[in-house]
Amino acid sequence: LLCVPSEGAMMDNRFATALVIACVLSLISTIYMAASIGTDFWYEYHTLSPAENVTEAGRSIWEEFVSKDADEKTYTDALFRCNGTVGLWRRCITVPKNSHWYSPPETDMTTNCISFSLSDQFVEKYIEPGNHNSGTDLNRTYLWRLQFLLPFVSIGLMCFGALIGLCACACRSLYPAIATGVLHFLAGLCTLGLVGCYVAGIELLHRKLPLPEDVRGEFGWSFCLACVSAPLQFMAAALFIWAARTNRKEFTLLKAYRVA
Repeated sequence: LLCVPSEGAMMDNRFATALVIACVLSLISTIYMAASIGTDFWYEYHTLSPAENVTEAGRSIWEEFVSKDADEKTYTDALFRCNGTVGLWRRCITVPKNSHWYSPPETDMTTNCISFSLSDQFVEKYIEPGNHNSGTDLNRTYLWRLQFLLPFVSIGLMCFGALIGLCACACRSLYPAIATGVLHFLAGLCTLGLVGCYVAGIELLHRKLPLPEDVRGEFGWSFCLACVSAPLQFMAAALFIWAARTNRKEFTLLKAYRVA
């Protein structure tokens, strides 16, 4: 194609532009996914007066919150009362720095976070949170496990696609870009599945443990990053596939024309 004058050069520039845009979109979506996985603001609880909740009983709640034996109901109640935030890997609450005395609302606050262990990610969810005798809630159990696994599958597919793209650059061929596009499309499906699983899991949890009247819950900016990452992956996939297929088709037509 490089030997063809003006028209071929125009086609090369067009495909190169599409690939550059696709690479930029892929890089941005990867950064967004990595940031969303590593931050703790997938869902946020806002309490009207969190400091007033830290009475003697309230302190025992957040002390149980940091315990390794805390069950789902225990740490969810603490999230409700103490301006909690939940990520894929950690849960956090906001408490006064001096937890040994009653703290008025103007007291300086600090955030305490506890990581979910690997066993926590695969633990069974119960029909009645906190009641181990109520039976396993299969829907919430598998939604929780999927929301842990899918983001890593998504990032893995994009990294593998990037590796194939580097091989394509080394070979000076656009054909491998089709595989890169397919991998980005699958990564977008995984990210979309992650978002759907998380929303469904939160909704099912709040049916079991309704929000108190003075507590407001909302999806945080970490969740929004994952939501933005999915369409970026789909757009990158479309550009990779379009550039490779169209270039191949026009190269075939050009070769036929030369033979003629």
